[in-house]
Amino acid sequence: MIAHVIISGFVQGVGYRQFVKKEASELSLKGWVKNIDRGRVEALFKGKKEQAEKMIKLCRKGPFLAEVKDVKVEREDKNIDFNNFEIIV
Repeated sequence: MIAHVIISGFVQGVGYRQFVKKEASELSLKGWVKNIDRGRVEALFKGKKEQAEKMIKLCRKGPFLAEVKDVKVEREDKNIDFNNFEIIV
């Protein structure tokens, strides 16, 4: 399963991408996370459905200093291959 996620709120400059990378790696998810326009963060998670759903819940919480306002999720069944989980700059 692939989950494409857009997170909005106070999510830049608070370690959000590092938080996502750590949690996604611990859940054995592959993909990426990056900052995008209007102070949002975008991520793509590939892995088992159960782990991806756990990661989406973690995205709604975020790290200590984050204030997550909204998480938009698109679930896809594409066959995209990733070697690991990385932060895209």
